[in-house]
Amino acid sequence: MKDKLLNWLNTALVADFFLVLLSFFWLAIAVIGHTLHIPLGLDLWYKLWQPVFTPAIGILMAGSIISGLTSWIFKRLDSRQQLKN
Repeated sequence: MKDKLLNWLNTALVADFFLVLLSFFWLAIAVIGHTLHIPLGLDLWYKLWQPVFTPAIGILMAGSIISGLTSWIFKRLDSRQQLKN
């Protein structure tokens, strides 16, 4: 059960990472377009910043911390279990 939960969490974090990465590339391209006076969606990116990209970054950060902590806790529990046996 714990392996299935950790696998699901890691899969969700990978998908979220690619969303954050895609939003960064979109921002970079839109800023370059803005400096060249080519509309590449910078205004739309600004509108999506608060409702989409900010929570995605927060979820990625929190999920990474939670994933690391659970892996560390499970390793400690497994090592204690092996010492008892």
